[in-house]
Amino acid sequence: MTAGGLLAGCNTDQVSLATNAKANQPVPPKLIAAMAEKDMDLQSPILVRLFKQEAELEVWKQTRSGQFALLKTYPICRWSGDLGPKVREGDRQAPEGFYSINPSQMNPQSSYYLSFNTGYPNAFDKALGRTGSQLMVHGDCSSRGCYAMTDEQIAEIYSLGRESFFGGQKAFQLQAYPFKMTPVNMARHRNNPNMPFWKMIKEGYDHFEVTRQEPKVDFCEKRYVFDAAKPADAKRDLVFDASARCPAYVIPEEIASAVREKQAKDETEYARLVAKGTPVARMNTGIDGGMHKVFAAKIPEGSTGLSESAEGTTLQMLAMAKAPGTIPGHVNPPKPNLDAVASAPAPKEEPVVAVSAPAASTRVASAAPAGKSEGSGFFSNLGRKMGFGTADTTATATPAPQATASVAPAAQTSTTPATAASRLKAAVTRFVPGQDKSKDAAKETPKPAVTAAKPAEPPKPDTRLAATRPALKPSVSDGAGDSTPMISGAAPVVQSNSFDSRFSAVK
Repeated sequence: MTAGGLLAGCNTDQVSLATNAKANQPVPPKLIAAMAEKDMDLQSPILVRLFKQEAELEVWKQTRSGQFALLKTYPICRWSGDLGPKVREGDRQAPEGFYSINPSQMNPQSSYYLSFNTGYPNAFDKALGRTGSQLMVHGDCSSRGCYAMTDEQIAEIYSLGRESFFGGQKAFQLQAYPFKMTPVNMARHRNNPNMPFWKMIKEGYDHFEVTRQEPKVDFCEKRYVFDAAKPADAKRDLVFDASARCPAYVIPEEIASAVREKQAKDETEYARLVAKGTPVARMNTGIDGGMHKVFAAKIPEGSTGLSESAEGTTLQMLAMAKAPGTIPGHVNPPKPNLDAVASAPAPKEEPVVAVSAPAASTRVASAAPAGKSEGSGFFSNLGRKMGFGTADTTATATPAPQATASVAPAAQTSTTPATAASRLKAAVTRFVPGQDKSKDAAKETPKPAVTAAKPAEPPKPDTRLAATRPALKPSVSDGAGDSTPMISGAAPVVQSNSFDSRFSAVK
């Protein structure tokens, strides 16, 4: 009955962000200090970028110079599906592309602590007939087409979005990518069928990289258009329709020239990497999504899946590090389909072509800070807009086995050449630590006459997970001991400049 009551109020103005204690948590003091160091205001606009392969979410914030700078990077606890855009309802794909998040998409009543709706499908997705709904960035560590951040991290991200709305930002931009759009990543994935789409959204990535300002996004002819402006001799404003022909438009020269320089440099480096034989990334062979290494290291049989650990950093090395959020007991880490890996064809070889071109330096386009819009129109509509949406559709996964993962495998002693199938099996042991069979072969090797004394094993890290989670999560920027417990039934204490008090003036 309680759930039914919440759902009944989803589309009304009776519930707002201001009435929810979780959604009203202040920005942590350490993050405010970081803003001061980077010349940022608490309520200046934000921009969010997501990367599946790196399993990272970046929050950028506008400085007093008018350009955006990176405020903080958050590890993603879980995302599902494959690298590539979402196409249809139920395909488990997390969206890729450019989306706009306004106050009405902020969900304080989420089934996963807090969340905001990505806004999928956008006009481009709809023009292609793509379907899907309720694709969220939320708490917890379970995903079925969403980006799960843990409760503590989403509380912090949510508070940053909330403050940007109070500062007058009508909506913040969400840019979701399969990976960081660098030449090496483009070379590694050059055979992926999604490459035409990725090259298209890379243009928006490049616009942000050279200007450090939010790119203006439009759609026409079933494609993205970035920073389109009206020609000097135009008599009317531009009108874009995702399914219709593009109107005549121009891109400001200071942006266009800087983007051309960056793209020329990227293409030269891409050609060099292909020419030297950069290996092609293997397509997904049954692995469902990914997880950042800092979380995978805390879970028995944990793996990063389609996300990649940093070179030189193993899960064993991260096992003692502190996770930036609570990992629930029902977390289901990504695992490979071993039969699919064994039967998958080897990556297609490409001819090596030597290409030489002069390297160009990247030039940053200068742009004047955008003027702040008046807050009166925003606040007058905030109460109406800031209703919460329906509950997230992310599925709760089956609990992962609690067995402790095995340690590094014994050295290989057999001199028999490995078959193709055995090499594939060996390759996937990095995803599932318990699948390494090299120890069995080591048992058959004759032992030396004198056996060295076995050194004492170091104590194993505690892999037990928290069985419960608090009603209000401690900030990931501050220690857990900084939070003050609330007495059951008591109303939360709200500061004079809190979300509640400021919002009550315009309710």
